[in-house]
Amino acid sequence: MSEWKARRFWKAASVRPCDGGWEIMLDDRPLRTPGKLALTLPTRALAEAVAAEWDAPADVIDPNKMPLTRAANSALERVTPQFEAVADMLADYGGTDLLCYRAEAPDALVEAQAAGWDPLVDWAATTLGAPLRVTQGVLPVAQADSSLLKLRAEVGALDPLGLTALHDLVTLPGSLILGLAVLRGRLSVDEAYALSRIDEEFQSDRWGRDEDADAAAAARLQAMRDADRLWRLSRQA
Repeated sequence: MSEWKARRFWKAASVRPCDGGWEIMLDDRPLRTPGKLALTLPTRALAEAVAAEWDAPADVIDPNKMPLTRAANSALERVTPQFEAVADMLADYGGTDLLCYRAEAPDALVEAQAAGWDPLVDWAATTLGAPLRVTQGVLPVAQADSSLLKLRAEVGALDPLGLTALHDLVTLPGSLILGLAVLRGRLSVDEAYALSRIDEEFQSDRWGRDEDADAAAAARLQAMRDADRLWRLSRQA
C-alpha cells in the first residue's frame, strides 16, 4: 500500500495583515498550524518567506523543504505553551558549554581551541556579564550562579520565535555562548558552526574524512542556517 502524501490544492500563496501581525493565505483560506491555531507571524518578511515555501511545491507537499513553516508551527504549538521549560533547558547549556571544556593534548588542538574559543568566553564575560570557568578534560566544572542567572535572563528575554531559533543554534553546536553570539551579531552562523567543529576538523585532518559523518555535519549546518534565517526574518519589518 503506497504512503499517503499531501498534495497542493491551492493556486497561489499570499500574505495579508491581520490582528497581531501577518497571515498567509492559500487562495482565500488562512493557513493554520497542524493543531488548527492561527499562523500569525510578527513581520511581513517572515510571512512572505513562509508563503514562498507554500508556493514552491508543484504537486506533493514535502515538510522537509519547509523549514520556516515547521519552525513557526513549533513556536506556536510547542514553545509558546511551555516557554519557561524550553528557556530553562537552553540556559542549562551555559553550565556545560562546549567552549569551557578543552583538550589536554595534543598542543596543536589545545592552541586551536584557545584561539577560537577564548575570544567568545571573553565576550560572554564582558558583553553578557557572564564570566565562565574553563577547564581541561571532561570532568565537570561548576559555573558561578551569577553567570548562570545572567545567561538565563538573556534567554528568557526572547520571544517564542526567537527561542525557537535559538534552540537549534544552541543544541546542534552544544554551546549556549555560540548561539547567543549569532543572535547578538557577534558571529555569523557559519562562523559559529566552524568554531563548534574545531575538534572534529582536527581529527579529520589527522585521520581522514568519513562520508557519513560529513553528511550529518552538513545537515546540522543547514539546520543552523535555517534557524538563523528564522531569527533574522522575525526581526525584519
